[in-house]
Amino acid sequence: MLVSAVLSANLLAQPVDSRQQNPHDEVRSSILPELISVPPLLNSNDAIESVTSIPVGTILPVRLNSTISSYKSKPGQKITGRLMQNILLPRGASIKEGSKVFGHIVDVTPANSGTRARITFQFDQLLSSHHEIPITTDLRVIAGFMELDEAQIPTLGAGESDVYRWLTTVQIGGDVVYGDGGPVIAGDDSHQVVGKRIDGGVVGQVRASPGTNCRGPVDGNNSPQALWLFSSDACGVYGLAHVSIEYAGRTNPVGRIALASDNGKLKIPSGTGMLLRVIPNGTNYAR
Repeated sequence: MLVSAVLSANLLAQPVDSRQQNPHDEVRSSILPELISVPPLLNSNDAIESVTSIPVGTILPVRLNSTISSYKSKPGQKITGRLMQNILLPRGASIKEGSKVFGHIVDVTPANSGTRARITFQFDQLLSSHHEIPITTDLRVIAGFMELDEAQIPTLGAGESDVYRWLTTVQIGGDVVYGDGGPVIAGDDSHQVVGKRIDGGVVGQVRASPGTNCRGPVDGNNSPQALWLFSSDACGVYGLAHVSIEYAGRTNPVGRIALASDNGKLKIPSGTGMLLRVIPNGTNYAR
């Protein structure tokens, strides 16, 4: 499992901009040997067969497969999402990328005079390798599909590197990713290593976001989390104009997530990305 990597003292003193000037030569050669590798996923179904629940605090990176809106969606309507990165669990268990999460619309409030448009929904089941796992989640962060695309576009043109996958990218929220297998550096002034790029996304511990309700690891779950295209401290709404998280699902009724719009109709299109966090059912919790 991934643990905190260590940067040399002189690298820590350098600003992020200077590291971006030559990520392939400088960062890859000086940092990668110090990164502890992430164990591979098991290739059999034995890993998932033993999983009847997902540990509290586990992050689920999900792409929404269903479009939901305040003018078409109805209470009881089914919604689905796709898991966008392999999830590593304790004792060698794993849940594969491509697994589905299922939920439903709880309530819809159309916009009218004095009332904002609002949609309340929840996710309650994960299906992987034909195994159904009940889940209760809150919502840590949500981002539009354009932000998801931008997080995959290198900061340097493809013609400036002989191997495209080694190019630097920037996560939603600002963390800087130094190529395939490379370190992830915090987008704030700390310049600390907060994760590692692996096939399919980024792994690292979630970090608290100052000034928000988004916390770091919860319930003692210090395991590396699958963060996909999001920064370790990403929190709230990115790229969805006029949309806010009215309820994250962390307080009663636990697991119910409400999004609202301050500009008439509310629409969350298919392809929107989310980081959900598994929480206990029936207990107030911090996202």
